Amino acid sequence: MIEKLEQIQKEGLKKIAEAKNIEELQEIRREITGKNSALTEVLKSLGSLAVDLKKSIGIKATEIKNDFIDTIQKKEEELVASQTVLDIPLDLTLPGTKKEMGALHPITQMCYDLNDAFLSLGFEVYSEDDISSEKFAFDNLNFAPDHPARQSMDTFWIHGTEEKKGNERLCLRPHLTGGSVRYLLQHGAPARFVYPGRVYRNETTDARHERAFFQYEALIVDKDISFSSGMVMIQTILEKVFGKKINVRMREGFFPFTEPGYEIDMECLVCGGKGCRVCNHNGWIEVMPGGVIHPNVLKSANLDPEVWTGFYINIGLDRLVMMRYGVDDVRLFHSTDLRFLKQFK
Repeated sequence: MIEKLEQIQKEGLKKIAEAKNIEELQEIRREITGKNSALTEVLKSLGSLAVDLKKSIGIKATEIKNDFIDTIQKKEEELVASQTVLDIPLDLTLPGTKKEMGALHPITQMCYDLNDAFLSLGFEVYSEDDISSEKFAFDNLNFAPDHPARQSMDTFWIHGTEEKKGNERLCLRPHLTGGSVRYLLQHGAPARFVYPGRVYRNETTDARHERAFFQYEALIVDKDISFSSGMVMIQTILEKVFGKKINVRMREGFFPFTEPGYEIDMECLVCGGKGCRVCNHNGWIEVMPGGVIHPNVLKSANLDPEVWTGFYINIGLDRLVMMRYGVDDVRLFHSTDLRFLKQFK
């Protein structure tokens, strides 16, 4: 039995010495020390040996196993030192390659901040598909049949549906407001929810406008919503987002889905209200339309306007980000220029 162990040791050490790489060495490790190895078979047979022989054979087998483990470890170190671990030369003295850390896009970060703000006020976050229909984008929102927004110069219609009507005439959503009726049809009233997302307009781009941009709409529907409640919501959200009190003004504005409707402006933070190209040199910038939900919109949602009322705000998310960081051209945020975006990590 001793001779057999010595033969196992000799053959095992020879295999270790001949290993050419780490993968081969690991295979040899399993072959000479694994549960199916010859050495393990000897250890399993110790129970059938005489007591005096069992002790000597057991000690010898354990010594061989430890010898294998030590020799394999040394061989592994030699293979690493000889740079045969990889198929290419390896210089362990070179510094490692620094991994680039990603970060949220500033518009995404603003969206999350607004979500947090509205969730703290008891709102729900809602989302829908980017493709809408004439019914939800216009019909349900009290847009007249000949309203200019229904024309292809303003709205991107899906090819093949341009001549259809209602639910069958599909488009890239030109605004988020259609989602309000969809939500109310699904969940009813009372309701308190926000719905952020990208919208699409067929228009010329400039420092304040893009063809694809982000909006963030909020709607409260209840039996007794006052105009002052909407104004407090606007001021609270802006203060929470910017961390300070923001000067706000409201101007009369027409939107088919509100009655009355308002243009809501905030003091331009790029120029501090002094006037610049972002605010068209008047010190104020429109960031959201808003107003009391129109009775016809409530009817489209199967709600009685004699019982329910509500208040909309539709935040221009891109413009809020411009105000937060003092950026004077909205197109920079959609340029995919990493030199610009890395500033917001």
